[in-house]
Amino acid sequence: MKLESAAEKFLRYVVVWTTSEENVMVIPSTPRQWNLARLLMKEMQTMGISNVTLSENCYVYGEIPANTEEKLPAVGFVAHMDTAPDAPGYPVKPRIVSNYDGGAIVLNDHVTLDPEHSPSITRYIGEDLIVTDGNTLLGADDKAGIAEILAMAEYILAHPEIKHGKICIGFTPDEEVGRGPDAFDVETFGADFGYTVDGGTIGEIEYENFNAASADVTVKGFLIHPGSAKDIMKNASTIAMEFDRMIPQSERPETSEGYEGYYYLQEMSGTTIEAKLHYIMRDFELEGMEARKELMRNAAKVLNERFGDCVTVTFKDSYHNMKEKILPHIELIDAAKAAFTSCGVESFINPCRGGTDGATLSFMGLPCPNLSAGGENMHSVTEYVSVQSLEKMTDVLIAIVKNLAE
Repeated sequence: MKLESAAEKFLRYVVVWTTSEENVMVIPSTPRQWNLARLLMKEMQTMGISNVTLSENCYVYGEIPANTEEKLPAVGFVAHMDTAPDAPGYPVKPRIVSNYDGGAIVLNDHVTLDPEHSPSITRYIGEDLIVTDGNTLLGADDKAGIAEILAMAEYILAHPEIKHGKICIGFTPDEEVGRGPDAFDVETFGADFGYTVDGGTIGEIEYENFNAASADVTVKGFLIHPGSAKDIMKNASTIAMEFDRMIPQSERPETSEGYEGYYYLQEMSGTTIEAKLHYIMRDFELEGMEARKELMRNAAKVLNERFGDCVTVTFKDSYHNMKEKILPHIELIDAAKAAFTSCGVESFINPCRGGTDGATLSFMGLPCPNLSAGGENMHSVTEYVSVQSLEKMTDVLIAIVKNLAE
């Protein structure tokens, strides 16, 4: 029987609408995520994965039991079902550009996937690219990871001669809105350690990520007729703008890279009476994050001394750098490097300039670095993935399973 490729699975998954939603306090944040969860559950059962369950919060679990009496660790593979609310997620209309020639790809009358703005695309010359019609994101983040994990599972099940320990599989909702692991049941999952398959360019390995926090700034003003406002009116909106000017302009997402952190003014609203600013902050070091918070506290203090007590800042921590949880298990990184090498892929360590389910899972007791899934231009209508990357990453996951048994 011919096994279904990761690309074939991927094309089926991306047309299922799974966009998650910010600021919704239930999991999943959108009912539409159940549609893919139920589809995956049925497929997993059909291919012979054991103990397939769908939790009350839309988490899909399953396992392939060990087929050897040798005591081997249980490895887990995790990917998320939701897609980001940053770009439209429906209706996704994928198409394949065969034997990409290195030029611009016209997605529609208004959107072009151009090497000038997406230079990474030139590394895929000669490969087959899956793209959108330019109206929605594609969903390679992270349906590519789902497809690769299940293609790996189907291959392992079809080849019982490959000896392995228990293989645990988990698919989560709401990763894109920062709540993916919130109701993840590590005990039910049953792995000793795991890998999220949620990265970008094939070969990428991530085991350190930003510490993340948010800041909500509220400014209270005082309104009086502008004709008699001198020395009386306090315009909350202009005070809020002054607060933002006190944030380092060189430490914004659009001016940072690598290990550089940032402040990101994500939302703002205001009138004379009240203004609100919502920031997210990122830093690889806890000390750096605390320094960012202190800078904001000092900005509020300066404005409060000048205008009277009118500015308040509240902080909320989101997730932490998983590096401290992964370094004691550095063999996980070595195993991933070896798997990439055995498949002819040059691996590279990349600091994750964001978060993954694996960061929180690592602090929940499941060491879980992140591996590439192959997608490029994520969260964008120009998102794409190479068919060859999907297939190669499937081979890498198979190699990890084999290597752990050896």
